[in-house]
Amino acid sequence: MLKDFYKGKKVLLTGDTGFKGSWLAIWLVNLGAEVYGYALAPDNVEGNYSACKVDTMIHHVDGDIRDGQKLKEYFKKVKPDIAFHLAAQPLVIDSYSDPVYNFDVNVMGTVHFLEAVRTSVSTKAAVVITTDKCYQNNEWIWGYKEGDHLGWKDPYSASKACAELVTASYINSFFKNSHCSIATVRAGNVIGGG
Repeated sequence: MLKDFYKGKKVLLTGDTGFKGSWLAIWLVNLGAEVYGYALAPDNVEGNYSACKVDTMIHHVDGDIRDGQKLKEYFKKVKPDIAFHLAAQPLVIDSYSDPVYNFDVNVMGTVHFLEAVRTSVSTKAAVVITTDKCYQNNEWIWGYKEGDHLGWKDPYSASKACAELVTASYINSFFKNSHCSIATVRAGNVIGGG
């Protein structure tokens, strides 16, 4: 069923050079999608993007998620059917050493992605990937539910909660009864090759 759905679809990924983005790119290519990536150049030759030679499987352009105009232009050029937003500052510890960069990438990067989707006439569905760290950490032994409180004490978690709020705002302000459906996905700690 997924192969039937994705076959021949143009799918744009932000953050395709990262861990999750590179794996999603490989998966989508195997499902028959035409994949376009927009991300910083890979910074690790041992990472999945480089190790699996993802650059030979997809169309990729180096770009910073904080450059909203360049991202919009890439959307206009590609005309994606579907878009996934995975570009992020992904580490809690790094959010302490450079909180401004953390919020700029994780919050304003999400705004730039949603603006690009909003102005795209071709995009019919978009998914914003955040994290389970967006929830207020109550040290529960069970998983969090979508209705649980957002936010926490560290800059990373707060930035991801903000990305969720930004997305909810865009859904309610711009995407109700629109050409495009928007969702968020809150991934937990992910492990694997690369």
